[in-house]
Amino acid sequence: MAELARLREHWHRESTEEGFADRFAEWFAGQRGSRVAFVAEPDSGAGLIGMMHLAVFERMPRPGQPDTRWGYLSNAFVLPGHRDHGVGRALLDAVLAHARERGCVRVVLSPSDRAVPFYARAGFGPATMLMAQVLE
Repeated sequence: MAELARLREHWHRESTEEGFADRFAEWFAGQRGSRVAFVAEPDSGAGLIGMMHLAVFERMPRPGQPDTRWGYLSNAFVLPGHRDHGVGRALLDAVLAHARERGCVRVVLSPSDRAVPFYARAGFGPATMLMAQVLE
């Protein structure tokens, strides 16, 4: 958990917070069962260099239909010095394999502008089957 919190802080390095690792661990524990973290570390074992998360949502059952679920891919981050070396793709492949194993019918995400080409190369496209209302 401390390593995941460290990556999250590095990602948002303009902010620091005393006790963030504890707050992060408490939040993550509350997500148990619906969220999976995938991590990357170098062969040297010198700490995590990347992460990607998948939150799985169970759909309400329908009569005569098998139960289905979908995944929301989030919080994908690779330390700058390790980008463009296949780390992100390896994480994405692991997330998608897990989603398939769990029976997800789709995986959705809300990528940054910088990440759109990465996900497009992996076969993601516009989510024309969804609608959203931004509440912020």
